[in-house]
Order: sequence, then C-alpha cells, then structure tokens
Amino acid sequence: MQIACVGGGPANLYFSILMKLQDPSHDITVHERNPAGSTYGWGVTYWGALLDKLHAHDPESARAVRDNSVRWSDGIAHVGGRTTVHHGDEGFGIGRRRLLELLTDRARSLGVKVEFEHDITADEPLSGADLVVAGDGVNSVLRQRHTEHFGSDVKLGRNTYIWLGTTKVFDSFTFAFVETDHGWIWCYGYAFSEEHSTCVIECSPATWTGLGLDEASEADGLALLEKLFADVLDGHALIGRAQADGSAQWLNFRTLTNRTWHRGNLVLLGDAAHTTHYSIGAGTTLALEDAISLAGALNEHPELPAALAHYEQERRSALLSIQSAARHSAQWYENLPRYIRLPPPQMFALLGQRHSPLLPYIPPQLYYRLDRAAGQLETLRRFKRWLGPRLARTVQARSGR
Repeated sequence: MQIACVGGGPANLYFSILMKLQDPSHDITVHERNPAGSTYGWGVTYWGALLDKLHAHDPESARAVRDNSVRWSDGIAHVGGRTTVHHGDEGFGIGRRRLLELLTDRARSLGVKVEFEHDITADEPLSGADLVVAGDGVNSVLRQRHTEHFGSDVKLGRNTYIWLGTTKVFDSFTFAFVETDHGWIWCYGYAFSEEHSTCVIECSPATWTGLGLDEASEADGLALLEKLFADVLDGHALIGRAQADGSAQWLNFRTLTNRTWHRGNLVLLGDAAHTTHYSIGAGTTLALEDAISLAGALNEHPELPAALAHYEQERRSALLSIQSAARHSAQWYENLPRYIRLPPPQMFALLGQRHSPLLPYIPPQLYYRLDRAAGQLETLRRFKRWLGPRLARTVQARSGR
C-alpha cells in the first residue's frame, strides 16, 4: 500500500512503524507541518499497561520509550497547608519532544519517510495514496474538509487551563490547590525528565478573571502563578510557550466526538477522531492504542472498507468507559467547592474517585463512607478467598493424622 499519514504525532509515527513491521514493502510518508523538534506541550504521562502493549508489538521502540521515561509511585495532594499522600500510583512521564524523536528515528530506520515543514492544504499531494491517515489533531484540516460527513461535535469545558513547564522536578504525581480571594486555583505536576516537569494550571472562569489572568501578558501571568504556587514549586520558575505577541495560552478544553471516523480511503486517528480531558492523563495512550488497532485491522482485513469499519468499531467500544471517566473527571474539577472543604484524606480519596458517575449525586461524605465500606468488604472477600484453601488443607492434614 501507499500510505500518507498527515500529522507527525505519536499516533501516526507508531502506526507507520507497525505497518512497516507487518510489510516492509508498504510505501509510507508522514507529513508534519512543523519543523523537526517543534512541538506543543511538555511531558506526557502513561501507565505500565501501555508499555506492555508497546512491547508486544515492537519491543525495540518500547525499550526506547521506557529507557527515556521517569517513574513515580506516589500521588500527593497539597490543599492549603495540608498534605495527603497516596502510595502505589505508579506512572511514567516522558518529554513529548523526546517521544517524537524516538518514534521518528524508529520509523525512519524501517524505511518510513518523515517530512517536516510539509503542510497538507490540498487534496492533490495525496491523490495517489491508497490510504490517508488523518492524525493531525483536534483541529484536523482533513477532517474539517468533510465536517458534515464525519459529524464532528466539539463541546467546550467551563474551566480555563494553561499547559506549562517548570524546572521543579516532582518526585510524585502532585496536585496543589490554592485558595485566593477570587476562588480556588490548582495545578497538576509530574516529572518527565531529570530536569523538567509538566505543570498544568486550572481554575474557574470567575477565578481567572478575578486574578486578572485574562488580561495579563504571559510574563506577568507566570509571575503571579509562581507566587501562588511558591510552596509546591520550591522557588523554581514556570516556563511558557513564548508566543510572538507575548500573550498567554489559556484554553478551555475541547471534547471532540465524531459520528464516523472514516470516509473512503481517509481515516481519523488520535485527537483528530476523539479527545479526552487531560485530567485522566490518557491522551497519548489512546492515540497509540488507536495506531495499534488500525494496523491490526488492516492486517486482518484485506479489503480497506472492512478494515476501517473494524477499527472504528473496536476503538469506539474501547473508548466508551474512558470517555465517561474523562467527562466525570472534568466535572469534578468544575464543581471543586463541593469537595475542597472535606478533611484531607476524604478529599484526596474522592479526587481518586472523580471518574465515578455516582459521585455527583451522592453527598460527598456519604459517598466516602460507602466507598470505604465497599473497599473493606472487598478486602474481607479477598482474605476469605486466600484463607479458605489454607483452612481446608489444615483440616485435611489434621484428619489424616
């Protein structure tokens, strides 16, 4: 096949790797409009299950990703002067730029052509392709040409957020909630290298405007945020994205869905097909899983229409629970005052339960007590399952004496 991948993100790069591994004769080109090494964001997160999937499909790239990642095993929440620690939340962080470099190098080593500064704006350059993969993000040019066919729908989140870097290296996945005269503002921080961390800062619209962040330049806004989060940053700087006009890139999250993911030989991948709120840390994982699914479908189904239909059906089914969790996670933060005054252990416990569809409808303290009781019941059940065979063996041994 002749395959044109539009967008040089993780999904398209990994898809091109998998297709070359399946059949080296595939002619694959990845078209990326930006220069090499130019990317948005700082670091991305993922969990151990993704490494297992990557290793199953391409051990070489999996090892490269793992070797260039940092790991944490705790979650920490700072609420004012109170701190709560939850052990056992193992996760990984890797710089987005580094991840793209690793996947680009692997793709090129297999014969994939990766072309930077190549902006696809017309159909003609792709007219000879058997398959066109739109992995060009939430603002996909290819998808927007056929918006009515795809049935694209975008819903804006209520809260505003900004994606920053920092020289503070967090040794745990860190949440920090700070109360101001205009309401609460909070951050999520996680390391992605030995020198830097990602720091996503979020607040309600009232807090954003009340603090003057809506009118502040990026430099002034960063100075204010550094003061607000001085304790958790330990005096380290926040780093923005250096816009030419000096403005700050505050955003409202866009949840994108599509009625269908393919049209003829064109198929959507990653954020071009769907987005999930950043607070569940699944965007990169889902994009790579899309790539695995699409490559698998093309391998199993020789006819392109059947392959694309199978891919869409498989991924839609897999995404249902994750998209639900992402919606409820975003709503939890949009309704933060409902939870923030709870005792720290309860608040952090419900932070971990923010994906639950029941939580918005049950008083928080009652939900916490019910969740604790259910957890204790499950612990008792596991103990009984463990103890039962041992008691049986003891009885048998004694009866045999």
